[in-house]
Amino acid sequence: MDFFKAMFEDIGVGNETALYLTNLLLIVAIAALCIVANFVTKKVVLKILTKAIHNNRFQWDNIFLERKVFHKLSHFVPAVIIYNFSSLFPAYQQVIIKCVGIYVIIVAILVINAFLNAVNDIYRTYEVSKSRPIRGYIQVVKIFVYIIGGILVISGMIGKSPLLLLSGIGALSAVIMLVFKDSLLGLVAGIQLASNDMVRVGDWIEMPKYGADGDIIDISLNTVKVQNWDKTIVMIPSYALISDSFKNWRGMQNAGGRRIKRSLFIDTSSITFCTEEMINRFKGIHLLTNYISSKQQEIAAYHADRQIDTSNRVNGRALTNIGVFRMYIQNYLQNHPQIHQEMTLIVRQLEPGETGLPLEIYAFTNDTRWAVYEGIQSDIFDHILAIAPEFGLRVFQNPSGNDIKQGLSVKQEQYSM
Repeated sequence: MDFFKAMFEDIGVGNETALYLTNLLLIVAIAALCIVANFVTKKVVLKILTKAIHNNRFQWDNIFLERKVFHKLSHFVPAVIIYNFSSLFPAYQQVIIKCVGIYVIIVAILVINAFLNAVNDIYRTYEVSKSRPIRGYIQVVKIFVYIIGGILVISGMIGKSPLLLLSGIGALSAVIMLVFKDSLLGLVAGIQLASNDMVRVGDWIEMPKYGADGDIIDISLNTVKVQNWDKTIVMIPSYALISDSFKNWRGMQNAGGRRIKRSLFIDTSSITFCTEEMINRFKGIHLLTNYISSKQQEIAAYHADRQIDTSNRVNGRALTNIGVFRMYIQNYLQNHPQIHQEMTLIVRQLEPGETGLPLEIYAFTNDTRWAVYEGIQSDIFDHILAIAPEFGLRVFQNPSGNDIKQGLSVKQEQYSM
């Protein structure tokens, strides 16, 4: 400073003006040095570092690079230069140091934020992240970092100890609890969700109260993000998964079987005993040959042991078309390549009602994918609906306009005769 000041005075500049010009020149020189240093750091040092990171076999450093952790660290360089040259301005040295300190705190917060984001990204590359996500915990750490950073910045600006500000926070605890209510509830809920393994990223959940029916794509501190099957996004509060009920389909996906539980309604007026002609025809069905033969022997032995008069069909036992049809469906499902044979497989009658006799199929497919599951279920019922008339059975349905039209046509023909 003395050199530049003397140089300005030698060319006839006044003492006060020379001091002003000297300070201005130093400020410009320091600013130019900061710009050059920042340019060299980002364009040279970071470029070399980036090349070295891309050429090694580790992946975690690539994530740090993508999150710009090293780029944000380069902002410390101008702060170091300004701090070292602050002694050139003794009148403003304390102010400069204070401003540099605030700048360093802000940059440090940005670096820590980027670092935590990178840690979360690295953790998500592991399979355990689906069952134990840490994003919520990282957000809690960020909140503490922001609070501590804000306290340090404010204490630096007013020139007071951070402990003095911390002591005053106790009086504002009620306000803090109110402001961060959702975050605190989310933190508690996140711990319970993770410890009990209630939800994971990728789970299919149903929560009608919030209009959620789809896959979880993200779990954060305050919310669980669900992408519905219609591609809409639903945000559910984390604590709602603790306080309210929801359905998680992960058990079905892990079990490897998806349930079919659907009924076929049979018109009860079509149910009858099997005639000899029907029995002979049923014997020709591959899936029923052994069943019909064994059942006939069993019935004949039953009648012989009890000397039952079979001239009246009410006496003794007899095959019915509904019973044979039910056994056909049972055998059909047991031989179906896409039905899980190690899980429950039942074909049962439910209580008859105004819509006929429900014949329910309770089975599991061996493929849990939605489209495949629906295709298997549709193929099975396509076959059953088409085969029912072969057993003399009618599937119940309410009369349609065409049925009424046909009935009226029959009556008109009868009247005309």
